[in-house]
Amino acid sequence: MDQSSRRTILKAGLAASLTAGVPALAQEVRPPVFAGMHTPKPLTFDPSKLVGLSERLVMSHWENNYVGSVNALNMIEERLAKAMQDPDVHQLVYAGLKREELHRTGSVILHELYFEGLGGDGQPTGGMAIGIAQAFGSFEAWQAEFMRTARALGGGSGWVMLSYNLYTKSLHTYWAPDHMHNATMGVPLLALDMYEHSYHMDYGTKAMQYVDVFFKNVDWKIVNQRYTRARRMSEI
Repeated sequence: MDQSSRRTILKAGLAASLTAGVPALAQEVRPPVFAGMHTPKPLTFDPSKLVGLSERLVMSHWENNYVGSVNALNMIEERLAKAMQDPDVHQLVYAGLKREELHRTGSVILHELYFEGLGGDGQPTGGMAIGIAQAFGSFEAWQAEFMRTARALGGGSGWVMLSYNLYTKSLHTYWAPDHMHNATMGVPLLALDMYEHSYHMDYGTKAMQYVDVFFKNVDWKIVNQRYTRARRMSEI
């Protein structure tokens, strides 16, 4: 055996000893923050039984917009992980990835809040109904303010949220022009998607008809649970 072949064999043996017992995919394992392992949450209601919202609309919204954002967030996390391993990635490129991470994270969370809040009979009950009345004067006064906020977004894009602010310990209706805006310390309890994809298939440009039927389908038991958790958080 010549000297060159001997060196090759020795190097191969050294490499094998260093990787012994290490899983083959170890080099590809990413930390949790960049894992890209988000999975879509299934609908918690029968979309064919909502009042005034067609199954076709709901499923298109869920599959294309929500699931699309879940997949996009996974892809962005993978790209962020790779960018962190590459010192030559330009800061503007990394800034773009971080912006998209924020955008997709907001989209995923707000869509989950939106869909989980549907499937009810639209009748406010419990602590949430009392809290709204105390904060806004009456449930009807809050609903009017919420709908007026939605009207301001109709034909455009964004979200309307009933939120509990952990800092001020109070309920508010917040307006968001996109997935990335919410009041500091605001915990969304009820989220209304005002992007056209959420209603155009059924209502065209008649956004407020969509808002009317949204209220008929709210599951206030879910909203009550969120309100209870948020109030507990504010006491920590």
